[in-house]
Amino acid sequence: MLDNKIEKMKSQIINTTCELINIPSVYENSDIPNMPFGKNVNDALEYVLNLGKKLGFKTKNIDGYCGYIEFGEGKEMLGIIGHLDVVPADNTWTYSPFNAKIDNGKIYGRGAIDDKGPVASSIYAMKAVMDNLNVKKRVRLILGLNEERDWKCIEYYKQKEEIPTLGFSPDADFPCIYAEKGLLNVYLNKVLPNSEKISIIEIDDQENAMNVVPKYCKIALKINTNKIPISDFISSAKKILIQKNQIEICIKEENDIVQFISHGISAHAAHPDLGDNAITKLILYINQLLKKYNIKIDLFEFISSYISNTLHGEKLGIDYLDESGRLTLNVSKLTLEGNNLKLGMNLRIPIHTNIQNIKDKLSYICDKENLHLSFDGEKSPLYIPKNHPVVTTLCSIYNKYTKENLEPIAIGGATYARAFKNCISFGANLPRAKRYVSSS
Repeated sequence: MLDNKIEKMKSQIINTTCELINIPSVYENSDIPNMPFGKNVNDALEYVLNLGKKLGFKTKNIDGYCGYIEFGEGKEMLGIIGHLDVVPADNTWTYSPFNAKIDNGKIYGRGAIDDKGPVASSIYAMKAVMDNLNVKKRVRLILGLNEERDWKCIEYYKQKEEIPTLGFSPDADFPCIYAEKGLLNVYLNKVLPNSEKISIIEIDDQENAMNVVPKYCKIALKINTNKIPISDFISSAKKILIQKNQIEICIKEENDIVQFISHGISAHAAHPDLGDNAITKLILYINQLLKKYNIKIDLFEFISSYISNTLHGEKLGIDYLDESGRLTLNVSKLTLEGNNLKLGMNLRIPIHTNIQNIKDKLSYICDKENLHLSFDGEKSPLYIPKNHPVVTTLCSIYNKYTKENLEPIAIGGATYARAFKNCISFGANLPRAKRYVSSS
């Protein structure tokens, strides 16, 4: 019966998804009252809340930080946790990212999968249940607005509102996800040494996100031509480039300034093996070049000695492995502020590994190498046993309707399921579907 009801709402689901995509709900700095994440993000929230009212749900805007739509009665509450914000879009899109396009049965646009399409599907699934079944619980769709950055929305919700008894987030993969690795951002700082021969004057990583394998990096060097003839320096640079066969690095010369530009392949930091890290390979190359002139950059030496092309931290003594997979390490950011060089790394840590143990080992090495170390973005792993009712129920529902026999999975990404206890991710990507790069 419900299948038929939902089929009749198919055009509404598609239309709602497209209209949501058309709202460019990217985070903006804002001092507008009750719009802490900007007007566009707020517009997306108001759109969904107004739709919820029209469909007969109870709705609430929680001071512009988040909102919810709800139906049902009872002490227990099932939470569905989604978000309406999206990451910015670059110029590589075939179709306009904020003008939804349907082509060959697929909806193209920012948020179609992450997470506006799943939110729209959840709304109409709730409508079908509310109108046709007698549910003795409350069902609440919680609408986050800051998931793509630092989850201030969901933290605000937890301060102000009731916590679900159990729930799921439609923001990952089917059949369901029972384990998510721990997360840790690691930052290394070091003041650049003074050099009379060569100095680093600019670094540009295009403000790469911490959870993305960088596809671009530029390092500009100023050459003291009284000490090093520019022709000799360019010759040395090209010779090393040929030796390394790194054709992705190009050299641009302008008077005494030489720019080195590295191109890689972007991927999610949870899967660094799917990308090609533009920062790491440029550091290794520049480090080798500078050593020809007896110039030592401590951070570059650290990368050469302990990171190199590894993705798992073997040389750092943090190569852990369990049922959720191996620890992964992604060099995400490289910046220069004044004469202070800063490197950022994103770690995805197996669920049974103590994050403090990772911190202690890194602190020991950085103390030895005289590097300043700091941490942020720490998230504990999510782990709910495979025999927990929320896992077995959602997994069995997927298998029943798809005629498959799949087991729950573990991932390296972070989903909204971490926001609450007894909550896991459930869809919306089908198994074996192509995963696209995202900052989520």
